[in-house]
Amino acid sequence: MKTIYLDNNATTAVAPEVRDAMLPYFNEAYGNPSSLYDLGYSAKDAVARARQQVADLLNCEPEEIIFTSCGTESDNAAIMGTLWAHPDKKHFITTKVEHHAVGYVGESLEKKGYPVTWLQVNIDGMLDLDEFKKALRPDTGIVSIMWANNETGVIFPVEEMARICKERGIIFHTDAVQAAGKINLDMKHSAIDMLSISGHKLHAPKGIGILYQRNGLIWEPLTKGGQQEKGKRPGTENVPYIVGMGVAAQLAKITLDEEVKYLANLRDYLESEILKRIPDARITGGNSPRLPNTCHICFKDAKDDAMLHLLNTYGICASSGSACNTESPEISHVLRAMKIPDEYAFGSLRLSLSRYSTREDVDYLLEHLPTVVERTRKARKRRQQTVR
Repeated sequence: MKTIYLDNNATTAVAPEVRDAMLPYFNEAYGNPSSLYDLGYSAKDAVARARQQVADLLNCEPEEIIFTSCGTESDNAAIMGTLWAHPDKKHFITTKVEHHAVGYVGESLEKKGYPVTWLQVNIDGMLDLDEFKKALRPDTGIVSIMWANNETGVIFPVEEMARICKERGIIFHTDAVQAAGKINLDMKHSAIDMLSISGHKLHAPKGIGILYQRNGLIWEPLTKGGQQEKGKRPGTENVPYIVGMGVAAQLAKITLDEEVKYLANLRDYLESEILKRIPDARITGGNSPRLPNTCHICFKDAKDDAMLHLLNTYGICASSGSACNTESPEISHVLRAMKIPDEYAFGSLRLSLSRYSTREDVDYLLEHLPTVVERTRKARKRRQQTVR
C-alpha cells in the first residue's frame, strides 16, 4: 500500500539536499567546532555557513541567530530568559490558541504568581487588536503570539502587534514554527524582537531549532556552561543538524514564492472538492488569512480518531490537530477557544501539505474521504442510540 502523507504541520520529510549535506559531518568532518586544529576549523566554518543561511532566510544579521534543539526550547528560552532579565516586569501576554510550547509556559508562570493575560479569538480564529492593546501594561515583560496557528493555519497580525509593543518598550516574541518557509519573514524591516523556528517543520531533521534574537536585547540564557553561541546557548554544537538546518533554510528562501503559490492552489482545490463531496463540512478559520498549505475541516457528527484510523487503513496520514495532543480524546484547546460547536469539533481533521504533496495525493484522499466520514457518522449514531 502506498503512503499518502498529509500531515506536514506535524513534521516534514528531510529534503534530499539536506540529508546529503549533513552526512559528511557524521563521519570524516566530525570535529568539535571549538577545537584548535583543521578538523575543528572545518566544523566551525560549517556552523558559520549555516548561520548565514538562516540569517538570509530571516533577512537579519548572522549574530542574531541562536541554534537550539527545537521550537519548544526556543519558545521557552525567549519567554523565560526575558522575564528573568527583567524581574520588575512579570506580566506575560499570550493567546488561548498557542502551541503548548508557549501555553504551558503561561500556565506554569501563573502557578508561580506571574500575572498572565490570555487573549481570546473569534469563531474564525482571529485575534482582536483592540483587546490586545488594552491588555498591555507598564509591567508587561513580554508578549508571545504565534505567527500562524499550527492547527487551523490562521495567520495573526504579529507585525502590527510587534510595532505596538515597540512603541511601548515591550519585548515581542513570535512562534514562527509553522510560518517559516510559507511566509516571508523579514526581520530587518520588522519590530519583532525574538522569533522561534523548528527545523523538522522545514524539511530539516528533528532535533534542531532556531531562536532569532534582535541585537541589543537584555536577556538571560536558560542554561549555563561554555561560550558556544556566545554563551546564549552553551553546549557543544550539533554540527550535522545545524548544517541541515542551514541548507533547509536556503532551500526555503529559494523556493518560497513558487512554493506558496503551488500549495495555495492545491489546498484550495482540496477544500473545494471536500465541500462539494461531503455534506455538513466547514472549513475552520476559512474567513481569516491562513497558511497556504493548511486545511483544517470539521465534519458534523463524525469522530476524528475514528476517521484517522480509517484513513490509515488506506495509507493516508493526517491528524485532527497538534501532534503533541494526539493522546487526548478531548476537543483541542484551539477549537474550544474558537467556540466551534461540539457536533463539529469532535469531527475535526487537519490536512497539511508540503512541496512534495501532489494532485494525485489529494485525489487519492478525495476518493476515500467521503466513505470514511460516512462510516464514522453511522458508527457514532449507533453508539448514541445504544446509550439512549
